[in-house]
Amino acid sequence: MDLVIRNASLPDGRRAIDIAIEGGRIAAVGPALPVTGAQEIDAAGDLVTPPFVDAHFHMDATLSYGLPRVNASGTLLEGIALWGELKPQLTQDALVERALQYCDWAVARGLLAIRSHVDICDPRLLAVEALLDVKRQVAPYLDLQLVAFPQDGILRSPGAFDNLKRAIAMGVDVVGGIPHFERTMADGAESVRLLCEFACERGLMVDMHCDESDDPLSRHIETLAFHSQRLGMQGRVTGSHLTSMHSMDNYYVSKLLPLIREAGVAAIANPLINITLQARHDTYPKRRGMTRVPEMLAAGIPVAFGHDCVMDPWYSLGSGDMLEVAHMGLHVAQMTGQQAMHECFLAVTETPAAILGLDGYGIAPGCHADLLILDCGSTVEALRLRAARRLVLRRGKVVSEAPRAQSRLHLPGRPDSVNFRLGR
Repeated sequence: MDLVIRNASLPDGRRAIDIAIEGGRIAAVGPALPVTGAQEIDAAGDLVTPPFVDAHFHMDATLSYGLPRVNASGTLLEGIALWGELKPQLTQDALVERALQYCDWAVARGLLAIRSHVDICDPRLLAVEALLDVKRQVAPYLDLQLVAFPQDGILRSPGAFDNLKRAIAMGVDVVGGIPHFERTMADGAESVRLLCEFACERGLMVDMHCDESDDPLSRHIETLAFHSQRLGMQGRVTGSHLTSMHSMDNYYVSKLLPLIREAGVAAIANPLINITLQARHDTYPKRRGMTRVPEMLAAGIPVAFGHDCVMDPWYSLGSGDMLEVAHMGLHVAQMTGQQAMHECFLAVTETPAAILGLDGYGIAPGCHADLLILDCGSTVEALRLRAARRLVLRRGKVVSEAPRAQSRLHLPGRPDSVNFRLGR
């Protein structure tokens, strides 16, 4: 074997497991495998997991913080206005440079697959060309999936639908939309119909910014679910954000959730951004701003978490760390039971991998040897510690490494160091 990882803990709870790797794929998984590797790594009981997956991001805007100015209010609408100011100043070289820098951060964080929305409302399609170039450059170490995103509305922005079709023809992977940003509710519903029918004709997936609003009457997810079912697109359609659901009455949601499940629509919440940008009109009581994650999971709807923004017009913080995203998600959703916290870990690993349709993802024979060794013993501990990525493997090769989290102490009568783990 090329590589054998010994004594690993796995996300499903198995312990003292060996993983044998040959030719960039997992050859065998089990306790005390009777094989020898050209290289052997002792995980020493640490968690070995498939890589993190970000199901919702905006790479065309990332790391643009302060250009041309800072979002002084920190609000969604000022962020959209600021992006409008920045777009005329964008250059391909700057876009590529920032995106590649972010991909470096991502790899170091064990984030090896990203679905990024890219604005297509600029007829130059500058950002599309730039991110297609980035996609080619990072392909050896990171899967980048692009969504044609009409930031200003497919009907509201002149020529946006033609631009979207051009972007798809250039190689963009997924059809996006933003129905709640159209001029009327009727236009929003019509945009969902048009985009779903276009995607169906082309055999493409759909991922729409949907109901990113505090308005309980913003109900485009209902329309999205309807067209997903009508067109037979189950498993290919995703609604992102869905924040209006936190403002809807329980009766309506009790009707809505089965419709989403039956339509095979997945959901993506963005905890850091949703909790930051939503409910800005509230005084107190103040809404949480994130969609109903536990209720959707209980209804059998796949739910992933996305980072959404990192140092861009909408969000001045962020680091590319999906454990930070999941950590915020479990707090906002009050998912603090053991199984619930584990599901939050899955929301940044297995679930988004399935939503993106990633091939060969997982820890089983035949899967790609894309693996992380984390400085922790379980998925819950990974979330608590935002565990260091000891090793990041892509196709069985180390692409990043980091030391364990440990501090030296100089305290009389106390241990020499601490590692922040319980130790039992």
